[in-house]
Amino acid sequence: MTAIEKPLGQRPHRVPLSEIASMAIEALWSNKLRSGLTMLGVMIGIASVISISSIGQGVQKSTEDNIRSLGTDVLQVMAGSAQSGGVSQAQGSITTLTWEDAQALATQAPAATVVAAYLQRTTQVVYGDKNTSTTVYGTDLNFPKARNTFPAQGRFFTQEELDSAASVAVIGPTVQKDLFPGNGDPIGQKIRIQGEIYEVIGIMEAKGSQGPQDRDDTVYLPLSTMSARIIGSNSLMGTSVNGIYVKGNDENDLDILKFQVANILRLRHDIRNPEDDDFRITNQADILNTLTTILSLLTVMIVAIAGISLVVGGIGIANIMLVSVVERTREIGVRKALGATDRAVLSQFLTESVVIAVIGGTVGIVIGVGITFVAATAFQFPFVLSGSAIAISFGLSTGVGLAAGVIPAKNAAKLDPITALRSD
Repeated sequence: MTAIEKPLGQRPHRVPLSEIASMAIEALWSNKLRSGLTMLGVMIGIASVISISSIGQGVQKSTEDNIRSLGTDVLQVMAGSAQSGGVSQAQGSITTLTWEDAQALATQAPAATVVAAYLQRTTQVVYGDKNTSTTVYGTDLNFPKARNTFPAQGRFFTQEELDSAASVAVIGPTVQKDLFPGNGDPIGQKIRIQGEIYEVIGIMEAKGSQGPQDRDDTVYLPLSTMSARIIGSNSLMGTSVNGIYVKGNDENDLDILKFQVANILRLRHDIRNPEDDDFRITNQADILNTLTTILSLLTVMIVAIAGISLVVGGIGIANIMLVSVVERTREIGVRKALGATDRAVLSQFLTESVVIAVIGGTVGIVIGVGITFVAATAFQFPFVLSGSAIAISFGLSTGVGLAAGVIPAKNAAKLDPITALRSD
């Protein structure tokens, strides 16, 4: 005879919480399959919330680190479309930036510390019987400092090689892997680009990916070499370029630097109305803030969608507990006839609901952490655990169990013992 099963006529006493919990666990254990299926909805909901929020934070941190590694104190000036009669021509139909523009910015913009011009094309690079499609940059000597990207092996080209349009190349780690598998040393080897032979003199350090763009899938040539042999000059004002990187002292000076760059280019291009600018200036810090905001909003939205499964889990708990009340009507009647109070019956069914939710939530947390770890390892982004997501998820699972058990528990507590004893 348990503490809540006192003979009629004796004064009922307060049942210890430990005894209520013990009875709840015993009742759940006697229906293991049903209890496990009920927990499944909570497990899925908690695991989804934790894994999605943690993976989202990991991807966000990886993106921020990649952009910061390239410098957030840099402006990127890109050539704009040509204007003819107020109509925008096809992009690249006339190049509006030149290497001479970059040299002018280096000497005339006080806030600029490093200026680097570049040409960019996607083309095939061949070594022996292997080839790969990659992005080829024609750059000057300032490019490594402007992009905070330096050779990990070998060297970058020299001023003499730039002046003489030498046939030398520096490759990225991805190109090395594609053309020289098996850890082959590419330094000193000859690669072919559009029929021209280039000697590999260096391998750039790995920078990883930024979204879909692999920053290691690159080949660097002297700007003079690329302009003469691959692109061909199409500017009447000098050596055409696709863009210019302008580095400032820090990201707090970017507004001043942007003002100086814009005015110098307008003077050089004889532009009086800013709306007629034939160039575009982007701020790396602004790009970082925009990407961070977008990723945060996407993570919140997906977590909210995943949270719906918690509601589904709560409905499942409520349904199972309602069925349990019906199945155990006679048991409830016997206990109430032996002296169990409405409070004791209410507490037991509420405890059963909370136990289901807590166990399901705990297992869901473990699964969510496991999914996050596997995803971070497989896709190579930082393993970040969202402590707030874990705490909120566990609190929600407990709250879901409590809320889902209220109505079934009240129904059980209100059962008339005589009517309950007569049930089949």
